[in-house]
Amino acid sequence: MKYLILALCFFVSVANAQNKNENKKYKKVHQRAIMADSHNDLLTASIEKNLLIDRDLTGKTHSDLQRFKEAGVDVQIFSVWCDGNKKEPYAWANREIDTLYAVAARNPDKIQIIQHFSEINKAIKKKKLAALFGVEGGHMIEGDLNKLEALYKRGVRYMTLTWNNSTEWASSAMDESSLANLNKDNNNSLTQSRATGLNDFGKQVIKKMNELGMMVDLSHVGEKTFWDAIQTTTKPVLVSHSNAYTLCPVFRNLKDDQIDAVGKNGGVIQLNFYSAFIDSSFKKREKAFLQNKQAKIDSLIATGMQKEYAQSMIVDMHKEESIAIQPPMEMLLKHLDYIVNRIGVDHVGMGSDFDGISASPRELTDVTSYPLITKALLERGYSKKDVYKIMGGNLMRVMKAQLN
Repeated sequence: MKYLILALCFFVSVANAQNKNENKKYKKVHQRAIMADSHNDLLTASIEKNLLIDRDLTGKTHSDLQRFKEAGVDVQIFSVWCDGNKKEPYAWANREIDTLYAVAARNPDKIQIIQHFSEINKAIKKKKLAALFGVEGGHMIEGDLNKLEALYKRGVRYMTLTWNNSTEWASSAMDESSLANLNKDNNNSLTQSRATGLNDFGKQVIKKMNELGMMVDLSHVGEKTFWDAIQTTTKPVLVSHSNAYTLCPVFRNLKDDQIDAVGKNGGVIQLNFYSAFIDSSFKKREKAFLQNKQAKIDSLIATGMQKEYAQSMIVDMHKEESIAIQPPMEMLLKHLDYIVNRIGVDHVGMGSDFDGISASPRELTDVTSYPLITKALLERGYSKKDVYKIMGGNLMRVMKAQLN
């Protein structure tokens, strides 16, 4: 009996040593990677929730300045967003950009707003967060190429051509899919009576972005807009926060031919962590959860808060209940595997949508969970080189390709 106990203790100690070695391995790989996330909505969240992002916001947001550091995030593109109903969206965009400039001024040793690609590695070496902006929705330039250029000069390095709302020059995925459903239900050709895709001005926008060195982001856009943009751009495209339609058939995800086109273009698809874009059964669970909290949501909207952030606040108030309905991280990784199997490991990355979503995979509670993805990738058989590409290298390559 004594020898049996000694043997068990030996095997336990060996197993513990192996676990420690494995933990050291994935943490070391994560630390060595240039971790770059293409889409985080913390700026909007900070305004909507009246928070300072250089304070500890644990339990209130997915992100803050200190947690980016803890997570090993080296490069963060901050989303600049408002919905299509906001008056003076260009002014709102500048307000959000001003917010981050103020944070950078207060924390010059922690964060640097990047103007030139060459500054990124310099910032990382100084252990600063390299920060850039991505405008989420073409409505924010108000149909003016001069405003597009002005935003570029402030550090905007991509623009999502549409949000869920279409502009006069580009149709969104939400509108195109709604129109297609209406056409199907009525069994007529309503789609022929409305312009979809990019018009001539929309193509001018693409050309101006190529000229400036601003990535063309094809998340949120309708299929017709997608194909018009692919045919118009001369640079690799970005899909800043979208997943695979085949695995989760929602209007915001990419169909197989779109995934293939991004691969041929040399672009990159950055995975979205929103549960409803990962797991097609989640929306039903979320609907029931939110319906039970509708009175609280309405009261927040009545104060002037945008709907998405009212719902987010409710999720924050009911953490255990919300986590229970979320899908596992494994389902997100299946989207990654699917894209890699179609177009290769050079065309996928991370576009979390943290602080712009009400529900992420249950293990990915905030930005500090990012090392768990590195760990899971290594366990799935991805090499260290693959992990470096997925966690940031592919996005950096597409950013660099915009240089003229």
